[in-house]
Amino acid sequence: MAGDGLTALLAALEAELHHPGRACTPARLEQLLHPDFHEVGRSGKRYDRATVLAFLAGGPPRDGIRAGGYRARALAPDWALLHYHSFEVDADGRRRRGALRSSLWHRGADGQWRLFYHQGTSVDADALPAD
Repeated sequence: MAGDGLTALLAALEAELHHPGRACTPARLEQLLHPDFHEVGRSGKRYDRATVLAFLAGGPPRDGIRAGGYRARALAPDWALLHYHSFEVDADGRRRRGALRSSLWHRGADGQWRLFYHQGTSVDADALPAD
């Protein structure tokens, strides 16, 4: 899978992790995150898989996340890099917590894509496009 098909697929999987309007089940999170997953958050702090699983499974649904500008690039037959930006919109319609994001995805022997690594870099949310 290459080009727009890869971008659409990985963007949809990434959006499940944002779980807008619904909780992501622990079972689904286990499927989405690679066993060796780790992350550097927009704060610069490092997180391991267990910490991220607990955070995502324990949190309420978040409706205010907006993400866009998705671009995927195949790096090898079973590895792909996804870039995008995100921000949250508060109850007053103000943007906050802007980030440029990169995710490294791996397709396993079972054909399923799993998030291997994620990094967010903090940016001014108002400087990001609305898409």
